[in-house]
Amino acid sequence: MKILQIIEISKIIDLLSYTIPSIVTGLIAYYFFLNHTRTEEKKLKILALKENQKYSLPIKLQAYERMTLFLERINPSKLLIRITSVNNDKNSYTISLINTIEQEFEHNLAQQIYISKQCWDVIITSKNATIQLIKRISEDDAVKTAQELREVILQNMLNTTPPSFTALAFIKEEVKSFI
Repeated sequence: MKILQIIEISKIIDLLSYTIPSIVTGLIAYYFFLNHTRTEEKKLKILALKENQKYSLPIKLQAYERMTLFLERINPSKLLIRITSVNNDKNSYTISLINTIEQEFEHNLAQQIYISKQCWDVIITSKNATIQLIKRISEDDAVKTAQELREVILQNMLNTTPPSFTALAFIKEEVKSFI
């Protein structure tokens, strides 16, 4: 009976001597397989991101171009050349200028999807500062007609930097980070 137990123990040891290395080898193979799979997933994500950027970059640049055009168009000196007064009424002309700025802005509202929030905020601030400049000069009692309003705004632009210049500089810096 003791011999039988020794033979049984011997068979168990033989079985374990084959099983344990197989289990260890299997675990190592499983670990390497998982590691390889994770690496391949990362590579695929990077490739997908690069592919996505290849298509989204032109759209983003187009949005920045459109907002640059918007800022150029609301620059008071250029705005006053494009928009003329019909009846030389200061209040009507002020409303016309502000409405033009607002319409230009509304036309470009969708661009905020492609522009950073910080840049969009700078653009809105520039737009609002331009409108406030026009309103402030319009409220001056010394300015009586639309022609005088134009002259005072243009004179003001000679002495100060238009709000749109700050936003344009911000856009240029942000676009440099893409390229």
